[in-house]
Parts: sequence; structure tokens; C-alpha cells
Amino acid sequence: MKPMAWSRRDCLLGAASLGLGIWPGWAHAGGQLEEPLADSVRLALRAAIESDGRPPQLEFATTEARLKYLRWLGASSDKLQRRKTELQTRVDFLQTVWYESKRAGLDTTLVLGLIQVESAFRKFAISRVGARGYMQIMPFWARLIGDGDSSQLFDMRVNLRYGCVILRHYLDRERGDTFMALGRYNGSRGRAEYPNAVYAAAKNWTHPDG
Repeated sequence: MKPMAWSRRDCLLGAASLGLGIWPGWAHAGGQLEEPLADSVRLALRAAIESDGRPPQLEFATTEARLKYLRWLGASSDKLQRRKTELQTRVDFLQTVWYESKRAGLDTTLVLGLIQVESAFRKFAISRVGARGYMQIMPFWARLIGDGDSSQLFDMRVNLRYGCVILRHYLDRERGDTFMALGRYNGSRGRAEYPNAVYAAAKNWTHPDG
């Protein structure tokens, strides 16, 4: 059976069922909580989000590994076409998701599910609590671990870098417990609605080579 893709209407209805109440034009996101960070943690996170601004350069140990990536890219691009109609835009986005998720030691399928739930793949999505972009990054993160310029959170590479680094941070804090880490990412730690929504969305992006 072909996986069912979520429409914008589906995302809005799903959010309503979670009691998150999205207004038209706003994104499905809870409010990540600003928590005190030890200096060592803050410096480590700051180092992790640093980038030279160049497009990610994918490296593969074997030809088969590269072929697996290309098969995943082709299948994922087809699934994303309804949301992003321009081929190069889809390729750039998916290549960056792949790169940043692997760089952070995350499951690419889970990251795509999170993006679907958080922003419905909208680059300039803004939540009612001010979270921004694809992975709905709260502006306080730019102050805590960046240069303070929260406008950069609308940049695709910056947003995906922040999102993956933050999710990795939460996973480390929760000792690898994905359920709890997702709840912390959404500001609803311990509640099932948000992690279950991400798990359900991730199923749309499963692929043997993912």
C-alpha cells in the first residue's frame, strides 16, 4: 500500500486534535522551553551549529552507499513533489536533511516526520509562540548558541542545522529515549500526542535505503 501523504488540511486537523489550535498561516509547534545550559553544554552546542555557509558535501564510503542514497533521494523527491514543485528545491532540501540528520546521528526518517508535523515543509512557517522555519526553532536558541540573529532561522541550512543539533541535545538529555526527546522538543515532555504524531508522519518517509 502506498503511504498516505499529509495535506495541509490533515496537519491542521491533526493539530486541532492535539489541542494545539493552529490559526491559518501559522505552524504546528509547541513552545520549546528555554532551560539553563551549563557553559560546557552551551559551548558544545555552539560548536555543533557552526557552519561555513557552503552547501553540504556528501561523502560515501562505497559506491553502493552512494547508490542507496540516490535511491532514497529519488523516492523521497517523488513524495515531496506536491509540497515543493521545483525539482532543484526538493533536491537541495532533501540533501540538506540527509546531511544534517546523519551529522547529528539522527534517523533521517524521524527528522522528516518531525518537519512534516512542525511546519508541513514550509520554509517560512511561524508558530503562535514564535518558532520559525522548517523545524520550528525558537528564537532564544540564536541567543543561547548562535550569534543572536534570529532572522537566520529562516535560512534552510541554518534551520535544519539548529533543529538537528537541538533534537540530538534532547536525545542526549533523555539518554536516547526518542519519545521523551520529542516531547521536550515540542515543549510537551511526557505527553504522548506529539511523539505519536511524529512517529505517524515518519511512516510516510520510510524507505529501505533511508
